[in-house]
Amino acid sequence: MICRVFVWMLSLIVGLGNPGRKYQQTRHSLGYRVVDHLAAERGRRFKPGKGDYLLCEIREREKSIWLLKSLTYMNASGEAVVQALGHLGEETKDLLVVCDDVNLPLGKIRIREKGTDGGHKGLKSIICHLGSVCFARLRMGVGQAPAGMELEEFVLTKFDRKEKDEVESMIQTAGRAVENAWAFGLPDSMSRFNA
Repeated sequence: MICRVFVWMLSLIVGLGNPGRKYQQTRHSLGYRVVDHLAAERGRRFKPGKGDYLLCEIREREKSIWLLKSLTYMNASGEAVVQALGHLGEETKDLLVVCDDVNLPLGKIRIREKGTDGGHKGLKSIICHLGSVCFARLRMGVGQAPAGMELEEFVLTKFDRKEKDEVESMIQTAGRAVENAWAFGLPDSMSRFNA
């Protein structure tokens, strides 16, 4: 499949996670934490959107950038993304999804213009609902599950105390990478932050 990604148009940043305080600090909700960070830096708050999601608008260079948190659970993230794209009049090429990744070591981020779901059920849902793999994503490493622990259980665990500093640093870095991507395009962010 040929994907035509117009990198200067990024305007919908979707942070993946599970709603509810119970899941707030888990590995699977890192995407939420990045968009929360971007909103808080600008003194902005999320409000209910016209669908199963929370939405926050920020303005950058006279342009609206939308931050989104799905209120569906991870496995149904695609429903909220399609609702938001339709309501906001945005297109798949405008989308950047931020999520956790067990295939990356803790603290490492990776930005791509397109790709498969890599076993991530939130990405799988979005691909299924969009009918396309042609959307940008920023993946954040959470490390691999310990021997004997199921992957589904591992991603719903909270970070250990010894991991927290590295996690906070990764959230800050991911936030800068997202800002850079909407300002200068994905290729620039990929060259700066994929090292």
